[in-house]
Amino acid sequence: MNLTLQFVPYGELNSLAPEKRINRLLDIVKKDKIVLLQGRLKPSEEAWLIQKTMELVSKDFKGIELCTIYPEEANQKIFSQFKGLLVKFLMGAREGLTIIGPATVIKEIKRNPDKIELLTKAR
Repeated sequence: MNLTLQFVPYGELNSLAPEKRINRLLDIVKKDKIVLLQGRLKPSEEAWLIQKTMELVSKDFKGIELCTIYPEEANQKIFSQFKGLLVKFLMGAREGLTIIGPATVIKEIKRNPDKIELLTKAR
């Protein structure tokens, strides 16, 4: 079985309207590819992605698995935290990584502080 990971840079989706952004991600996932998205979706976009996925569930498309990870800010110094907040305000949610994959391929995504475990299903 081949496992395909497709990296999607933040800039590729940034200029798209939210609906087109979600459709672009789902088009990739429906091809049995795992998306590694630079940054993260807004909470409203994440909810829309889940809603759209539920509408598309069929015999052939079983849904998605989704996980977002981003750097912890708890141990940063005050100046670094302020700088990070300023960057987020100006540039959006670029920090982190979002993993989206088809439920037919991904069994489970485990997120720990120092690693990600992506468990796939045998085909």
